[in-house]
Amino acid sequence: MAAGYLDILRARHAARLLAGTLVGRLPNGTAPVAIVLFTRAEGGSYALAGALAAVYGLATAVGQPLLGRAVDLYGQPRVQLPAAVVSALGMALLALVGLGSLPLAYGAVAVAGVFTPPLEGGLRALWPSVLGGEERVHRAYAMDAVAQEVMFTVGPLLVTVLVSLWSPAAALLVINALGVLGALSVVLSEPSRTWRSAPREAHWLGALRSPGLLALLGSFFFVGLALGSITVAGVAYADDHGRESVYGWLMAALGLGALIGGAVYGARQWAGAPERRLRVIVALLALGYLPLILTPGVIAMTALAAVAGVFLAPAIACSFIVVDRHAPRGTVTEAFSWLVTTFGVGAAAGTAVAGPAVELGGTSWSFAVAGAGGVAALLVLLATGRVLAVPGRTAVSARGSENDRNGAVEPGFSSGHQA
Repeated sequence: MAAGYLDILRARHAARLLAGTLVGRLPNGTAPVAIVLFTRAEGGSYALAGALAAVYGLATAVGQPLLGRAVDLYGQPRVQLPAAVVSALGMALLALVGLGSLPLAYGAVAVAGVFTPPLEGGLRALWPSVLGGEERVHRAYAMDAVAQEVMFTVGPLLVTVLVSLWSPAAALLVINALGVLGALSVVLSEPSRTWRSAPREAHWLGALRSPGLLALLGSFFFVGLALGSITVAGVAYADDHGRESVYGWLMAALGLGALIGGAVYGARQWAGAPERRLRVIVALLALGYLPLILTPGVIAMTALAAVAGVFLAPAIACSFIVVDRHAPRGTVTEAFSWLVTTFGVGAAAGTAVAGPAVELGGTSWSFAVAGAGGVAALLVLLATGRVLAVPGRTAVSARGSENDRNGAVEPGFSSGHQA
């Protein structure tokens, strides 16, 4: 297993691109906790902190697909780096001005969110040109999903360390400066500088004109909803047991399960259509969420959380393959950015729904939201099976497929996304 991942990291540019993307995404991955800590330190209420974090999240959801489309049209360096700088300046404005002017504070986080660079989608567009073979790209997608779990675990910890050493304002400045450096490392690399999207058909819907992509996005809205609801349900469970540390154990177990699942999934080559495989993985993901409704003792609940996390990273990794197969020609970065946006909006919806569920029916009801989200994600995939059965490559076969250039058993890795 480890040998396969080491083979990827030894490929020219691979380690740099992965590390640069993860560092470049730190501001986005840590923004909610950083904004809350900063707002509280400035004397703001939790309600204000939540509102600012929500504005940032919504602005990011708006900006990602728009910037992703710009990357497809104009290349990575001309979009990613300027966007990273503007986003960092927005957060810097918040850190330096504070909450003295609320309209300015809201505007600052909105600018930071809208201009968050689509590094995540950009990296997935680069993997085929960097790694070439279908099996290596497949493993890179899984490694990418696992690395996300690490970032979302380590990132908030880094923020809390910076806050304890300096201040919440300093944490905002340092994290966003690191983000610019990460984006700079990516766009100065040869693969990023030379990458060009395939010629695209002019259409105002862009990537969204693909029925298969729309089906996938509909499913992953509910996957995000399930995950977002678990974050609120975990807090309620910890409150029920009178120990804040319980929440940390649950989230750590969930992350550990995802790490193990992603590592195992990426260690082997899978035959057959990824759309069919995704349905099986999402079914197992839903099955893993449902037992959380039982809310047993802390030890048993931690074990259930670990099991619930096992199929998350494989589902995300498999979804990357499906996106690449169904993205219309010339829209690969935009398509990946839409996946990021939809997942994030779903997570926000999950947190919004789980809160009232706790108040109405207790902790079990909030975990039921997660189970319902997993089931809904599966139902969407089942209902759209015929649409997903026809990859987007068939729609462009007459002029050459952007998404099937390897002649592999499992097509979907666009090895030609470069100048």
